[in-house]
Amino acid sequence: MSPTRFASEHKWIYVGAIVVLVALAIIGVVQYESVKSTNEAAEKANKLADAAEDAGYPRPDTEVIQRALGTDGGIVCEDPATALRSALWKINVSNGAAFVGQRPVIGDTKALRAEAKILEIYCPDKLDTFKDRLDDLKTDDTVRRDA
Repeated sequence: MSPTRFASEHKWIYVGAIVVLVALAIIGVVQYESVKSTNEAAEKANKLADAAEDAGYPRPDTEVIQRALGTDGGIVCEDPATALRSALWKINVSNGAAFVGQRPVIGDTKALRAEAKILEIYCPDKLDTFKDRLDDLKTDDTVRRDA
């Protein structure tokens, strides 16, 4: 049996090996991108959890933050300074009643700054517009924090 005849008879082994190597390379690249984005999301979630602790709040679960905000801030960063978002802030900063009993209240400064911290970490390019809207709201230290 000549060497060329042996190589041509077993060509499928070479083709199969090449296909397997290319498939493994593609899977490796996809897995690398997935791990890279997961690490980035975890890093940002830890930053946000640290910021919450620094503000005096209990440390939130970083896995929940990671799933909710991902690497890009999710829905929080879509368009934070629109009129609809502004209206939602004002509704959320109310006395908690429903329908006709609902009244605006002076919101707590630290609670209203939480979204600004999310924007600072996840989408800093949208922070200035948001802060302009936030500065228009009347806030004060209205929540009692026992130390």
